[in-house]
Amino acid sequence: MPVAPDRLRIAIFTETFLPKIDGVVSILKLMLQRLQEQGHKVILFGPAGGPPEYAGAEIVGVSGPKLFFYPELNLNYPRVWVYERVKQFRPDIIHAVNPMMLGAFGLYCAGKLNTPTLASYHTDLARYADHYGFGFTKPLLWSYLRTMHNRAEVNLCPSSTVRDELRAQGFQRVRWWRRGIDTDFFSPGPVNQAMRARLSNGHPDDFLLINVGRQSPEKGLFGLRDAIFPQEGVRLTLVGGGPAHDDLRTHFAGTPTSFPGYLRGQELIDAYRSADAFIFPSTTETFGLVALEAMACRVPVIAARSGGILDTVRDGYNGLYFDPAYPRQMGDLVRKLRAQPDLRDELAEHALQHARKQSWRATMDQLINYYYMALRVHDYSAPLPMTG
Repeated sequence: MPVAPDRLRIAIFTETFLPKIDGVVSILKLMLQRLQEQGHKVILFGPAGGPPEYAGAEIVGVSGPKLFFYPELNLNYPRVWVYERVKQFRPDIIHAVNPMMLGAFGLYCAGKLNTPTLASYHTDLARYADHYGFGFTKPLLWSYLRTMHNRAEVNLCPSSTVRDELRAQGFQRVRWWRRGIDTDFFSPGPVNQAMRARLSNGHPDDFLLINVGRQSPEKGLFGLRDAIFPQEGVRLTLVGGGPAHDDLRTHFAGTPTSFPGYLRGQELIDAYRSADAFIFPSTTETFGLVALEAMACRVPVIAARSGGILDTVRDGYNGLYFDPAYPRQMGDLVRKLRAQPDLRDELAEHALQHARKQSWRATMDQLINYYYMALRVHDYSAPLPMTG
């Protein structure tokens, strides 16, 4: 019987990578960093336009058109030369990230080469279709994604909510791959008064709400205006960009809302630390990494009681939930935090305590263990544990 190597050769196929900025890319960057630290050899096939190397991994760009209802995601067509590169690399395992086109080709290469496979589910494309006017494609999308994922020895997802949904949709061998962040980077600290003045448009004494992320229809950002702005003395900052950015600027015209664009590095940390609360109206998140980043900066979260965020926020302990069917409840929760600063401080402290327990290295080591699990399933026909 084959013996699993101590150092793996891993070929990763992903539909999204740098220079795009989103939660999936953040996870991939941490993943490559940890794989390098542990001495594994990695080649990543992703969309064209990225760097040639990241954290010791070779990055190979594959071009393709944009997905028709999700324009920030490319359909990166497979090429014969990609298969030859994979064959030359001789991977011990192939990891397909969100297998649609390029990821699906990775699964095909695995079949041709008799290589173990792992697939990870990050983006709720079926639910996104509703927000882009293509809800009628959901049964087809679920069928396609189920077929792709069920070719893998192990399937991973970012939250218990998504795990249960995928299993209900007929996905097999699904396991929960937990999420973590760099709490040395995302950390509490003194408020940068210049940043707070910038984000509040010169009104630093007002109550400042912040949201960070991709600005697109499925994120629920348009509903913030009417939920929040009957109140005086409240400011909103929407950090980021995306396909809905210009429409959001028009929608929020005349309100105390700022749009600083994408912030990176210390500017992003200063933005989090400047906020009185993080507002997270999205109902389509498979995890919600930015909420955990805010919590690590000692900021409480107001979130929709939906999706992957349920593994992060405990209502009344480290944040507050609103019913997504009644988005105006967000305004009530803002009033509550403004009226009870001691509650806000208590939620912020508990948020920090929770975030500090979410070690990104531990979650990446969990992934490596799943790689070895996939090898055992493939090479020894070992059954997966019943739970996970």
